[in-house]
Amino acid sequence: MKAAAADLGDPQDMSVKLGPLVDETQFERVKGMIERGKKEAELVVGGVQHGDTGCFMEPTVFLNPKADAEIYRQEIFGPVAVIKTFRAEEEVLRFANDTEYGLMSGVFTSNLTRALRVSAHLDTGVVGINCVSYMNMQAPFGGRKQSGIGREFGEYALRAYTEPKTILINMNV
Repeated sequence: MKAAAADLGDPQDMSVKLGPLVDETQFERVKGMIERGKKEAELVVGGVQHGDTGCFMEPTVFLNPKADAEIYRQEIFGPVAVIKTFRAEEEVLRFANDTEYGLMSGVFTSNLTRALRVSAHLDTGVVGINCVSYMNMQAPFGGRKQSGIGREFGEYALRAYTEPKTILINMNV
């Protein structure tokens, strides 16, 4: 695990395409969450500012956080991945659905039957099988629970911007 995480690339090599956080307020928020996360989970890699200027954080990976860890319970909106290991499908579904958020989830497996079975039980608006954060303009995108209602893209988005009108006609008068 650590070897794979360490292979994220050389943070001094800008071809890694580090992107900045949106502003200093968000940068400080993410930085604080990472610092607190070091007490709540195993820091595998990253967790420090990249460079002396700008709002850049190195890609950060945490492993097996405590059940109530802030980095596990809150949306970070920064370059942070939190990995929690599991032993059985039922356990991972319980972990995945035990949140107030439900925008997107990912199932990574070579077994399509398992992927579809697990996907059906995930309480998220979008499930990626062997991918995450992939969007297609024809497919609806949106969350569940505190991650929003409604859908963007596709015919579902058009419904949000239109108001149907019913006209009833009786010509037998």
